[in-house]
Amino acid sequence: MARVTVEDCILKVPNRFDLVMIAAQRARGISSGAALTVERDNDKNPVVALREIAEATVNTGDIEESLIRSLQKNVESDEPAVEETVDMAAMQQEMTLQMAQASQTAAVIEMGEDADLDEGEIDAGEMGAEEPLTGAASVANEGAADAAGVVGAEEAEE
Repeated sequence: MARVTVEDCILKVPNRFDLVMIAAQRARGISSGAALTVERDNDKNPVVALREIAEATVNTGDIEESLIRSLQKNVESDEPAVEETVDMAAMQQEMTLQMAQASQTAAVIEMGEDADLDEGEIDAGEMGAEEPLTGAASVANEGAADAAGVVGAEEAEE
């Protein structure tokens, strides 16, 4: 083939815009050291790329994928991202349980009876000021104390 014409390449890549983009990407690949599939014949890289497309010695689909990857700013993975779902019912059940335990502890403190505490529960009398409650337990205890009227008594003392 002495001269590459668009008509030779259009048979392989029907869209002229796609043809130009694919040929330019292949020419960039040749410039960066990709192996030639046709003889150079003292031609420049764009002409060699067009000759390769016309003779179908390169896979245009692979070149097109390479072009798309090179132009992408945000690369998306093929696998969907694993999103953690929040089980609201389980969280509500846990909060209810913590509030019930806090309410039981507050009632025991008011009555002065430590015998009703189950194994694993912390007696509020054993907990010093250097061990503040954190997280959901703190919120649950504040809610239980409000319900028992303990907070109102503390405010009255101040």
